[in-house]
Parts: sequence; C-alpha cells; structure tokens
Amino acid sequence: MDYSVGRVAGLAGVTVRTLHHYDAIGLLSPGGRSTAGHRRYDDADLDRLQQILFYRELGFPLEEVAVLLDDPHADPQEHLRRQHTLLTARIGELQRMAAAVEHAMEAKRMGINLTPEEKFEVFGDKDPERYAEESTRRWGGTHSHELAQARAATYDKEDWQRMKDEVDAWGAAYGAVMDEGHGPASEEAMDLAEAHRRHITTWFFECHPKTHEGLAEMYVADENFHAFYESIRPGLPEHLLGAVRANAARRAD
Repeated sequence: MDYSVGRVAGLAGVTVRTLHHYDAIGLLSPGGRSTAGHRRYDDADLDRLQQILFYRELGFPLEEVAVLLDDPHADPQEHLRRQHTLLTARIGELQRMAAAVEHAMEAKRMGINLTPEEKFEVFGDKDPERYAEESTRRWGGTHSHELAQARAATYDKEDWQRMKDEVDAWGAAYGAVMDEGHGPASEEAMDLAEAHRRHITTWFFECHPKTHEGLAEMYVADENFHAFYESIRPGLPEHLLGAVRANAARRAD
C-alpha cells in the first residue's frame, strides 16, 4: 500500500511541512510518486518515520538520527535493542521526575517550602510528609488545619531547625521521665504534656486541651505518628496519651 503525504501526516501526528522538510534533507524521501508527481509513502517509509519520531522524542537532533538510521552495519534488531535501552533509561528518569513532583506537591500541601536537601538536613529520615495524609484526613478543612498550613508556609530552614531542636529536647526530657518511672498522671509527665501542647500552639495553631487529646489519640492510632514517638522512647505514644488526658483534666479543675 502507499499513502499520500496528508494521510501519513495524520497517521504520525506530524505536519505536512515536517514531512516536506524530512524529504528536503534526505532523512525521509517517499518511495514513490503519483502520476501527477505527488509524494507517495509505502510501508517501509512509515517504518522509517516511526524510527525518526522515536529518536526525536528522545531528543536526538536530525543529523544524529540520519546517522543512526543510515548506518550500513546496523540491523533492525540492533535498533530495537538501542531503543529498549534508551526507553528504559527514559522511564527511570520520568519515574524520578514524577516522584520529585509528588514530593513537591505534598510539601506544598503541608506548607513546607524546603528543598529535598534541606528537608533531609533538618529532618533526616523522619520526613514530615509521611504524616501529612493522616493529619489531612482527620483535620483537613478545619480552621486549625488551615492555620497550621498558613503558618508553616512562612517558615524557612532555620525555623524548621529550631522547631526540630525543641522537639528533640522535649523527647529527651520525656524519655527521662519514663526512665525514672513516673506515670502518665505524674506532675512531671503532665508538665511535659503541657509543654507539648504549647509547642503546637506556638508553631501551628491554638491547641486547646480537648484538641490536644485528639492529637494524642492519633499519635497512638496512626502507624507513622506512632512510629515517630515510639522511636523517641518505646511506649511513649501511649504514655503521652495518658499524660495529655491527665493534663487536660488538671487544667479543667
């Protein structure tokens, strides 16, 4: 079968002008002409056009495409192997790009405006994006959640570092309280629960005692939050929940 230049352009998703240009530079000359002198492309021409468009999609300049396709030592299998290698590399690149975009989208949703390098420098392997989904599921759309995002969007690397240093110091103090055998209802544990509540109020939103209880329940129920507090000291999530409840009751008295 043979095809007109307009038909080939439609099949390949290119313009007639592009096909004329390929013909003019000798990259793709049609295999025949009609009696009126119009270009007619056969199946072999379409195969070559497919190869051209493939290499162009991968960013090869036309001059290099011509060299690749006109290599007398290349065979169809070699072209396929080369294409498979290039496609595999491209797929890997696109997957990395997609992952980077997803992380950027999640960071924007949380209001964390840090580069991946800055986030790793501040948080290490405890990436705050891991906790976004559960927080949004539970609190998304509330005034507190929106306020927390708005505040977070204003913080730079130094702010996040100060915040993390506070959390680390708090975690060390709470671990010491547990190691000394103080229970959740002890003054020591309740004071640290209150410090935790004030930390949230200072950095994110006005955290009322009842809201604090809801957060502490999430720290126990959600896998990621539980793992974070558990990494500070085994048993801390459950201990903190008890201390938060005791502190809320103390403040209500």
